[in-house]
Amino acid sequence: MATMTVFLSSDLKTWVESQVKSGQYDDAGDYVRELIRLDHARAEARLDLQQIVDNALASGISEKGPDELLAEARARFRQASDHDL
Repeated sequence: MATMTVFLSSDLKTWVESQVKSGQYDDAGDYVRELIRLDHARAEARLDLQQIVDNALASGISEKGPDELLAEARARFRQASDHDL
């Protein structure tokens, strides 16, 4: 495991210590590792969402109106729900 030194303001140090004292984390390193894991997952989700947006933009403008799109979405939902039964 690699070592990294991080300098924190006294307010941030107090915050990290309070999180450890809460009993949710074994030590400051455990807390920081959890924050990094959460940030990594958020970054991956953001990339996934950006890919969805890029694909949607690349697919062009639909000729269908809102009512037709909503009806199709409801039909897909019903079909998926019936399939799960």
